[in-house]
Amino acid sequence: MTVGELERALAAQPHAPLHLMLPGGAFVPAHFHVTEVGRVQKDFVDCGGTVRSSVSCVLQVWVANDTTHRLTAGKLAGILKLGAPLLKSDALPVEVEYETVAVSQYPLAGVELTPGGLLVHLGAKHTDCLAPDRCGVGATACC
Repeated sequence: MTVGELERALAAQPHAPLHLMLPGGAFVPAHFHVTEVGRVQKDFVDCGGTVRSSVSCVLQVWVANDTTHRLTAGKLAGILKLGAPLLKSDALPVEVEYETVAVSQYPLAGVELTPGGLLVHLGAKHTDCLAPDRCGVGATACC
């Protein structure tokens, strides 16, 4: 999901509370805060020697002890608006950075309106070989 897609979903229901669902079905506690909006660029070389780059919008989520705090869609839209000059594009994919046992990043998989508010589905990230033809781990390679 891109920044622009998220902004449109938030604008359609500005008073709706937000709920973040992790890939396994558990929820980030409802009193979460969005403490950062960032544009993160990763420049790297893959195992085959190809130079690559990826850019994303990362929303850092933090849970404090103020259990009455609730973030609405409109408030998150305002936070994204503050970050727009840094993001430079609404076409960036959005990820949520959240700490449970370790700090992890989850791509936004989708947003749906439910009777309880806007449900934000967080997806899973996976590692992969980006040059399987050069590393010998093609489709016929064994585990």
